[in-house]
Amino acid sequence: MNTEFRENDMDTIQIEGWEGRLGQGLAPRQLQATIYAALDMTAKEIARRMDCSHYTVKQQLDDARFKLGNQRTTRGLCLEAMRRGIITPLVLALFVGGEHAQARPIRRPEATRSQTVERIQRMEEAQLAA
Repeated sequence: MNTEFRENDMDTIQIEGWEGRLGQGLAPRQLQATIYAALDMTAKEIARRMDCSHYTVKQQLDDARFKLGNQRTTRGLCLEAMRRGIITPLVLALFVGGEHAQARPIRRPEATRSQTVERIQRMEEAQLAA
């Protein structure tokens, strides 16, 4: 198994391409279970990785769901944790946190759209004919 679990000095947990922030409302084991759930693992698969019972994993996820606003599903838990910035994919964290991120310019049309102009001309012709 390719399990990568590191607890950094900066109060973060990194697991298989995901980063979780400690001190944002979830206990370390709840955060770990949430990251594994974001990797689309079942409770039994998470339990094998965390070396505990799958009932313990279910309880950790239930507690995390309650702490993050009484989420109904594990998917809802993962989405809420991502929305709050508690968990992020490392690729996204590198792009957002990078100093060299360039904003893309907004493209705007150079001229008004011809379809709008044609409709106005037709309405004017109809008013003149009436």
